[in-house]
Amino acid sequence: MAIWKVVDEAGVERIDGPSVVTIGVFDGVHRGHQAVLAAVRRKADELDATTVAITFDPHPVAVLAPDKAPKRLTTIERRVELLREHGADEVRVLAFSAEMSAWTPEEFIQRVVVEQVGCRHLIVGENFRFGKRAAGSVDTLREAGERDGFSVDGWSLVGDEETFSSTRVRSAVAAGDMPAAAHVLGRPHEVVGTVVQGDRRGRELGYPTANVPVDESFAVPPDGVYAARLVLSDGARLPAAVSVGTNPTFEGVSDRRVESYVLDRDDLGLYDEPVRVEFVERLRGMVAFDSVDALIAQMGDDVAAARQALDAGH
Repeated sequence: MAIWKVVDEAGVERIDGPSVVTIGVFDGVHRGHQAVLAAVRRKADELDATTVAITFDPHPVAVLAPDKAPKRLTTIERRVELLREHGADEVRVLAFSAEMSAWTPEEFIQRVVVEQVGCRHLIVGENFRFGKRAAGSVDTLREAGERDGFSVDGWSLVGDEETFSSTRVRSAVAAGDMPAAAHVLGRPHEVVGTVVQGDRRGRELGYPTANVPVDESFAVPPDGVYAARLVLSDGARLPAAVSVGTNPTFEGVSDRRVESYVLDRDDLGLYDEPVRVEFVERLRGMVAFDSVDALIAQMGDDVAAARQALDAGH
């Protein structure tokens, strides 16, 4: 993964043209982004060119207005992986900063599009804005392209009744509507993390779990129980019943966790392993039970419900 802390820094190789380029935050790499990447791929094949996706990390809003920063849908590593899966030969990450936000649109075009990637054709969302005070637009890019030798397309982020957007995914996740999130993403929404040792209470109850701490800067579904799949570092995707929250039946648990019980498995040693939790369906909200026996009975029902949801073709 190439990180441009300053785009013309030493050690970051220029991509010699020709290239077909797209630029955006691409958080989630949802179906609208995927349509743009497919268009980039088609144009690159036509021109016998390299496909290049340029993205930003952190999110520009997190730098310019931190209190308004949107919840993240993916880590930057996962975003790069998804961009490549959907057609990008090269991904370049702009380390967005206050200094970069002060670049004029013309400076951004010259330093990024012209000098660094040998751009022959550029495809961006039709509402793409860039440069100081977001003064640059698709029209700005077209004017620059006439001068600097690249053409420009502004694409609609295709949708159904609404345009596909990262905001739409975040809203669905916040509501616990995992099928709606998956519809926009083209895959289940996921939370990524490293398994840590918990209080081992799940093992004592007969349902050992892989525990991932919640990073509140990411879009995590509301507290409750979910049908999900736990994706291991080797690519194995295991059916799971997942609890999100603090487990209110027991006192002294203050940190939110994503706790995954892999169906019918008690032999998994996953401590310190990076995992992804793919959320399929919300089964119920979080409840504090009057007794451990009542909790165990409900956990049995949750496992059955998760199995049914996952077997239903999700």
